[in-house]
Amino acid sequence: MKYVVTNTPDTRDWRMLLANDISIIDVRAPVEFSQGAVPGAINLPLMNDAERAAVGTCYKQQGQKAALALGHQLVASDTRTARIEAWREACLRYPNGYLCCARGGLRSKITQQWLREAGVEYPRVEGGYKQLRQAAIEAIDSLSTLPMMLVGGFTGSGKTGLVKAQPLGVDLEGLAHHRGSSFGRTLAPQLSQASFENALAATLLRNQLTWQHHRHAFWLLEDEGQMIGANHLPQRLREQMNLAPVAVVEEPMDRRLARLRSEYFIDMQQAYCAAYGEEQGWRAYGDYLHHGLYAIRRRLGLERYALFAERQRLALEEQQRSGDTDGHFAWLLPLLESYYDPMYRYQLEKKAAKICFRGDYHSVAAWLDDRRGGVTAR
Repeated sequence: MKYVVTNTPDTRDWRMLLANDISIIDVRAPVEFSQGAVPGAINLPLMNDAERAAVGTCYKQQGQKAALALGHQLVASDTRTARIEAWREACLRYPNGYLCCARGGLRSKITQQWLREAGVEYPRVEGGYKQLRQAAIEAIDSLSTLPMMLVGGFTGSGKTGLVKAQPLGVDLEGLAHHRGSSFGRTLAPQLSQASFENALAATLLRNQLTWQHHRHAFWLLEDEGQMIGANHLPQRLREQMNLAPVAVVEEPMDRRLARLRSEYFIDMQQAYCAAYGEEQGWRAYGDYLHHGLYAIRRRLGLERYALFAERQRLALEEQQRSGDTDGHFAWLLPLLESYYDPMYRYQLEKKAAKICFRGDYHSVAAWLDDRRGGVTAR
């Protein structure tokens, strides 16, 4: 009996797909997918990397007809059956999704046809990933011009929490899978630059829907540098951030250290051990802290780096032995006072004319709520 998953037609509404986190069954080769994909996409390729390379070589040497014949030869019998079954299961799991290839052409049409022969009707993205990518770039360029405000402050001030608590907050560090410092990496690997931008575009498009419900809407972002780990901010967004007013969070050192203890010494240790097991997790957690300090050794000066590294080593031993994390402040506190705080203070001085408010975490949160003007009636 023919099973029809959906009668949804093929679509060219690329912004809708991005804004609504629609599931995409991406049939491009893994190497293409790794270079850039949209949020919510799963990679179930028509051809793997080796098959795609062979077909591409054949196309250049013998033309499209020969390349198509080779593709059918490579993806035949049991291989074809297995891939159709994987697509079919994905279609059942994501009944509101779409098929997508590079340009919405041959590969997604072949996949669509093979599924149809197997009793499954499923729509595809016309124009493919190329058009989704173009829609993402255009969305960032246009939505970055809307009103914007930044949250600044020293490390441990709670800036990310403030951004995430706001209805129009855009957590750039969360999207980049990196906290923006030498200790910023997370267990999740960073996305490719294109995938990071696609995720940013999807976030802006999704949150744009809430603008009409606020009297004085504005994007709220952390005051970031040009790079967040390996990802760089898109040029138009960076330009608008350079013009935006800045609200500065001024927290006392004890509150900053409490946040950093929780984020870097407790949460990260638990996350590594949960991911890798106790023994390997402790080793990976130690490597993470060592790498964070080692990455800035030249800026610290080798003598000061050696001192901090030894204190870090002793603190790690004590944490693993007793669970006590106080020893980490012997290297973290002077690192903040002698490196991170002076560096950010210098950067903030250059933005003095754009600072519009200063206060502790709760004062800034209240000021942002008041500035936004509350929620309008729908």
